[in-house]
Amino acid sequence: MRAYLRAGLVVSAALGFGGMALGQSSSPFSGWFGGGSKAEGPVSLDIRVAGDDGDLARLVRNTSLIAGALQEGRTTGQDMLAAARADYARILGTLYDAGHYSALIYITLDGVEAAEIAPLDAPPVVRSVVVSVEPGPVFRFSRAAIAPIAPASEIPDGYAAGKTAGTGTIKSAALAGVDGWRGHGHAKADVNRQDITADHNANTVDSRIGLAPGPAVTFGRLNISGHERMDPRRLRKIAGFPEGEPFDPEKLETVRKRLRRTGVFSAVTLDEARDLGPHDTLDVDLAVVEHKPRRIGAGFEISSTDGARVSAYWMHRNLLGGGERLRIDAEVSDIGSDTSRRDEELRLRIDRPATITPDTTGYIETRIARLREEDYDLDSASAALGFSHIFSDRLTADVAIEYFYERVDDRNGFTDFNAIALPMKVTWDMRDEPTDAKDGYYLNAEVTPFIGLDETGSGARTLGEARAYRSFGDEDRFTLAGRARAGTLLGNEIEETPREYLFFSGGGGTVRGQAYQSLGIREIVGDNGNRIKTGGMSVMNASAEIRYQVRERIGVVAFADYGRVWSDSSWSGDSNWHAGAGLGVRYETPIGPLRFDIGAPVGNGDTDDGVQLYLGLGQAF
Repeated sequence: MRAYLRAGLVVSAALGFGGMALGQSSSPFSGWFGGGSKAEGPVSLDIRVAGDDGDLARLVRNTSLIAGALQEGRTTGQDMLAAARADYARILGTLYDAGHYSALIYITLDGVEAAEIAPLDAPPVVRSVVVSVEPGPVFRFSRAAIAPIAPASEIPDGYAAGKTAGTGTIKSAALAGVDGWRGHGHAKADVNRQDITADHNANTVDSRIGLAPGPAVTFGRLNISGHERMDPRRLRKIAGFPEGEPFDPEKLETVRKRLRRTGVFSAVTLDEARDLGPHDTLDVDLAVVEHKPRRIGAGFEISSTDGARVSAYWMHRNLLGGGERLRIDAEVSDIGSDTSRRDEELRLRIDRPATITPDTTGYIETRIARLREEDYDLDSASAALGFSHIFSDRLTADVAIEYFYERVDDRNGFTDFNAIALPMKVTWDMRDEPTDAKDGYYLNAEVTPFIGLDETGSGARTLGEARAYRSFGDEDRFTLAGRARAGTLLGNEIEETPREYLFFSGGGGTVRGQAYQSLGIREIVGDNGNRIKTGGMSVMNASAEIRYQVRERIGVVAFADYGRVWSDSSWSGDSNWHAGAGLGVRYETPIGPLRFDIGAPVGNGDTDDGVQLYLGLGQAF
């Protein structure tokens, strides 16, 4: 039995059913699949593609319902027959996408053509399935025309005379033409004509696509629904819908992103009206589904010498009905540490989206902390009013005004530090995946000018960090990751600088294999004549990792870290360095990789504690 199917308007191709197998050599994908009962036994699947080097056979196998059924253990005769009958059209579509319009497809179940078996006459058991494909020649475009085209439309390069005439390429060209006009404000652009003819004598395809741009459109009204606790006025403010502006699909996507990043909504749907309104305006329907307002979470990290770090938070997503987010964080660290006593921190923050602009979030943050270091105790508190602005998905900035208080108890007794600071931060994140990056880079720069009160000095704290990632090898199994970090304090003396502004090195966040904050400097002299260990006025860290994905969920890592701390500003004065190296294992979880590292000190350092262990969630950087 021989049938003819049509594609587009007048494309025709031959699809053969019935007959004997073609007798081509087996593809590398033939093999045995288990999954049936013991009485049924395994079912063999043999995929044969005439004159193929393996690529086409791979496509056929990936689209085959028979292969999918066998992998899932569905091996009854009825399963095989149903999958085989559906595979004729699926495989033909795959061949059309590859530019083969004269294909012959045979699928036999124990030697009987599946197309000749009635749906109700399925054999009880199938032992052997053979898929034989004679793809025929590759058709190429004799003409590939599309018009009219909007400026800067990105028509696929493959849609051109002489190129392979796959149906997927034709569809992509049509969609790109429509998207080009929509990007220029023509919301109702569409395809109004397709003339596609396959010449089986010349093995060519003549393709002509006509576009109807429609009128230039401006945004009309935003109609909202689904909100329950959310104030509709605030919802509109957060969305920042561009009413009256020229239509742009990217502006709709921006509205969607603004609403999602509030965390208030579990679903956000934007639908364009079917018909244009007066003066070619386009209304948009917004439907939202709100999350439950409250959420809790927790985290942990364990080091063999630094002890354990446990953190938890409680969050309200919609505190006053305007998308305000209240978050309370608590953290206890250095639990069981060999080098210091337990540290504690409590932080409260309220964020209000769409403050000043739809992309600006205002916040109030307060923090109290108790640090028990090796040479001193420290209690601190701060309060800040700030603004975060999202320039794009990749670029963000933050600025705040902060009052900072700190009391230090060391060998010189109690010392109080008071300062008014203006912390500023810019982040450019080009990573493909923030929690487990394989490619891209990350840049972060912080500058904190501060004015000291009473006996506290004035100056500026600067800190910059850069990370880079590059993957290679089969399926990008190898990843090279690097991080560099540098900071310095300018304009003040170390004795007049708040201790929390100073820089240490050592521990899981800087140099693994060296104890937490083990590298500092001893510039301040105590009342007994001994020098007190504190952080330095400048710091530099570097880390390198090579990661290898052993299996889907398991990876291994080799790493080396370096750190140096200086006693003076601008990376000058006395300095010491230390380094560490080791190996690690990663296990992928739904919320990021579980990290287990073993590090040992290398070279200098204030510690010689030997091998150290780290357990945490997420990559080290």
